Amino acid sequence: MKLRLLPHPLLTPALTVIWLLLVNSLSLGQLLLGLLLGWLIPIFTLRFWPDRVRIHRPLTLLRFVLVLLYDILVANLGVAWLILRGPRRVRPGFVEVPLALRSELGISLLANTISLTPGTVSAWLSPDRATLVVHALDVDDPEALVATIKQRYETPLQEVFEPC
Repeated sequence: MKLRLLPHPLLTPALTVIWLLLVNSLSLGQLLLGLLLGWLIPIFTLRFWPDRVRIHRPLTLLRFVLVLLYDILVANLGVAWLILRGPRRVRPGFVEVPLALRSELGISLLANTISLTPGTVSAWLSPDRATLVVHALDVDDPEALVATIKQRYETPLQEVFEPC
């Protein structure tokens, strides 16, 4: 019964917080509306979730979110610096990232994480889900970019969503 009333317990507070950030208000009415949306959206979208999401290492997930927020800040500054320096010094390129992740949720979160970070965007996923092609605004060292993506994003997501 608990599953039907609250199918994704972590998604409900996350959606509530996102709602409060979107409306930029902490009023009681907005809080109640956020809670209502955070409760109803998982219920109505339950059939689109093939499996129940299990978080195996919540502290790793928290560390991942903090690393992502830091990287977004640093990448914003880096993109601003590239713009100020002028287009002649920009070296855009595509990089193939071999994936160790196998779950749909993990791959989706990795692709979205890359796209959230300014200066990079996930461009294509191979049909066998073994390679993610990433476009970067400034690629100095493709191998270093792949290593960074795997170390900072893929490995923590794998630890959180795909236990050994």
